Amino acid sequence: LSRTRAAGRGGIGIVGTFHSCGGRSSAPSAAVASAAASTTSAAATSRFFSASATAAAPVNVAGGRTAPLSCGGYNGINTSDGILYRHHHRSRHSRYYSTTPPAPSSDYPPHTLYPMPALSPTMETGTISSWSIAEGSSFAAGDVICEIETDKATIDFEAQDDGIVAKILKAGDEARDLPVGTPICVVVEEEEDVAAFEKFVADVDEPSVGAAAAAAAVEPAATAAASPATASPSTTTAAAVPDRDVPPEFALMPSARSISQSAGVDATVLTGSGKGGRVTKGDVLKALGDGTYMPPLGDSSTAVAAAAAAAAAPAATATPTGSATSTAKTPLVVAIPPITTDSTYEDVPNNNMRKVIAKRLTESKSQVPHFYATVQIELDSALALRKTLANNHDVKVSVNDLIIRSAALALRDVPEVNGTYNVKSGTVSTNDTVDISVAVATPTGLITPIVPTTDALGLSDISAKVKDLATRARDGKLAPEEYQGGTFCISNLGMFGITEFSAVINPPQAAILAVGGGVRTIVPTEWVDDEEKNGENDRRPGIKTIMTARLSADRRVVDEPTAALFLSALNKYLAKPELLML
Repeated sequence: LSRTRAAGRGGIGIVGTFHSCGGRSSAPSAAVASAAASTTSAAATSRFFSASATAAAPVNVAGGRTAPLSCGGYNGINTSDGILYRHHHRSRHSRYYSTTPPAPSSDYPPHTLYPMPALSPTMETGTISSWSIAEGSSFAAGDVICEIETDKATIDFEAQDDGIVAKILKAGDEARDLPVGTPICVVVEEEEDVAAFEKFVADVDEPSVGAAAAAAAVEPAATAAASPATASPSTTTAAAVPDRDVPPEFALMPSARSISQSAGVDATVLTGSGKGGRVTKGDVLKALGDGTYMPPLGDSSTAVAAAAAAAAAPAATATPTGSATSTAKTPLVVAIPPITTDSTYEDVPNNNMRKVIAKRLTESKSQVPHFYATVQIELDSALALRKTLANNHDVKVSVNDLIIRSAALALRDVPEVNGTYNVKSGTVSTNDTVDISVAVATPTGLITPIVPTTDALGLSDISAKVKDLATRARDGKLAPEEYQGGTFCISNLGMFGITEFSAVINPPQAAILAVGGGVRTIVPTEWVDDEEKNGENDRRPGIKTIMTARLSADRRVVDEPTAALFLSALNKYLAKPELLML
């Protein structure tokens, strides 16, 4: 804990320094000194929590000024009596969030704006599913304020301190896809202060980058749209330019043609200074520099219309009784009959999880070099072991549990597949532990909870862990550390009747195994030369349960021979399932 005493009415300035949580010190900001110097009375207490360990956060100082401070963990600042305090907090749930200091206003009592928290490292927006605390209700540290739908799951937003919800700023449709940091509610300490915030509106709205860019583009667009109307009367086509003795196709010098094509304009409307009225390179450059209007390249109708207007004006002046002949072609208007259908449809908006899945998999498929390797595995021995465990030992394991255990042992034997690719450094890292992610389908989307240290777990432990993770994943109760990370992924669609498919890699993992269902297939007898010579090769074909497993691998990490070694090891463990018991 360190503090700095701000100057009072005399404006002496700041005495002392702020120390960061890591022991380093930083000089007080000029903004803090300015705020302290302008302080005329003790300010009300204001709290501010910073979720980022490195980002500077505005601190509400007595007098209304702000100064950036940064510190790992939570930063609590108390500005009462001109003294700034910094406390380092650590939640036992390790759920960091930030709040925005209230805008300085004499119309409202002391309050705190709670923003949309960043509940996961990849969270950019969130949706408030429901509010657990109503307006005017009090809460204590550890109480659930609301449920927030992130890009992976629905997580409880827990309070870190006591307070009273004075105003809920975002609810219903307004609580969808809120960027991290958007104020969502107002919290006060005294119950009598609640009524003052009945019509409170957070004054934090600013135009977005896209809106600003669109607004900035309005004026140039309007200018560009008006330019043809004002500039076209002074332009002509190659055929109507006076003192031009060359055909239109030779109106441009080669260098002028190259520049005009690069600029995407038709320079034949310019009056050339070259021999025979040809347009030179200097003519095009001067026109581009002066902003002279030239029709877009290929827009012959605009050029022809401009030529007609330019040619008709002198003709009308010279011979008032004459008639000007327009060379513009009348556009052909084709009536397109309306198409009506009797079917109805409904637009269903995507939730945050499905939006993030679509974004990440699109990036993976376009940026990660996928290649595929497929193997067919006999499951009869594994099915026999599963039946034996259930009948003789009352141990129930699924085929998926056997596949997870086999894949974990195969990754231990071929650790190159258990690696990741670092895009920034361009290096490959091999993970020390085998943490297999298992794809689970939920009503809101696909999620991949992790079975940590999978190669060190037995079949019973894997079965219990997968059941627990799948149940909580469907209920949206997974903690972030239970689905973020992993070194390898398995997606099994065999229970849905899918025989084979190709999966998309989930970066930063280097591979994913797509598992199909077992199919009863007629398998011919292996050819044995010695038995053929002795006339003993009369065994009939057998019926086997064949499973297709397809490995999608990142070619930057795994090459084809390495993928073949992994699939061979996987086939060995499933063909001899007694090895899984070791």
